[in-house]
Amino acid sequence: MRNVGKNRKSNRKKDGKKEENAGRIRNTRTKDSGAKLIFDNHILCAQFLRGYTDVDLLKDVQAEDIEDITERFLWMWQEGRDSDSVKKIRLKGIPGVETLYLIVLIEHQSKGDHDMPFRMLRYIVQVLTDYAQEQEKKKKGITKTKGFRYPPILPVVFYDGPGKWTAETSFRKKVYLNEILGEYIPDFQCLVVPLSQYSPQELVEKGDELSLFMLIDQLRSAEDFHKIGELPEEYLETLRLQSPESVLELLGKILSVLLLRMNVPKAEVEEFTDRIERRDFTVLFENFEAYDVQETRRISRAEGKAEFLIEILEDIGPVPEEVKTRILSEKDPEQLKKWRRAAVKAESVEQFVESMKTEKPLE
Repeated sequence: MRNVGKNRKSNRKKDGKKEENAGRIRNTRTKDSGAKLIFDNHILCAQFLRGYTDVDLLKDVQAEDIEDITERFLWMWQEGRDSDSVKKIRLKGIPGVETLYLIVLIEHQSKGDHDMPFRMLRYIVQVLTDYAQEQEKKKKGITKTKGFRYPPILPVVFYDGPGKWTAETSFRKKVYLNEILGEYIPDFQCLVVPLSQYSPQELVEKGDELSLFMLIDQLRSAEDFHKIGELPEEYLETLRLQSPESVLELLGKILSVLLLRMNVPKAEVEEFTDRIERRDFTVLFENFEAYDVQETRRISRAEGKAEFLIEILEDIGPVPEEVKTRILSEKDPEQLKKWRRAAVKAESVEQFVESMKTEKPLE
């Protein structure tokens, strides 16, 4: 009997750890994490609802009208879906309706997730279940009364993948025989907000902090960074002066994620984000072209190897200018490595040049 008791205690501890770990799920996908940070900030979330959803009910939403309730639903998903957000939005001036629920799913795939309507349906069911339970706690039996109504839910997909969204957005159209049994099948439409539909000019015209985050989100490689430097000076200056501290801190975090992904050294990233938080980022963005870090350093290493190779050859004789030019123009580290080995074994520059032509290693 004692062993049974110990086993029960042990199982309870394990279950407790599982519940504790479930609340600690963290998304390691940098794109997901960056977008998640945007929606976690209610200033930016309110700007998104006002300026990017085209829903009249939300044109006056402010940060203080938003409550995050995502934690109630994290148990539904594994690590990969921790980027989703669920919010309660307080509505003003609408008789009998005080709250609208917002579900935001973040998607990056090139053509969208074809199972998105079902993923959204799962969320909708759980949100409405949670709402009903909440109302029952306030007044037992309320959900069984004639006048009870469920709150409206706005299902939004924030799509920042390349190209157009091509997946179905209606749940009904994902069900067989929907044309025959249409009225008996649950139906709703996901509101897809595709980042790619906005040109840089359109985002700049919005003039809010979220527009800068979305411009940064459109960057697909280090080569794209020069686009930030081309933004109007007055646009960046306005954001520099009016952005709240929390938004500047978030901007630093998201840019640091992007820079670290491009292998920028941590010390440089910290200096970069520190300047942003000190509102010193106008000149910084003008110099973004220099942040093609991987390519710049690869070229520098190749140039160093080429110069060393020429020094080895000069020790055994004069090196023709055309040979120097050929060596200095080579950027492939492996090719330079082969030539260095050949140079070490060569008894003359002419012998090395001959091996270059034949690409045969010297014995």
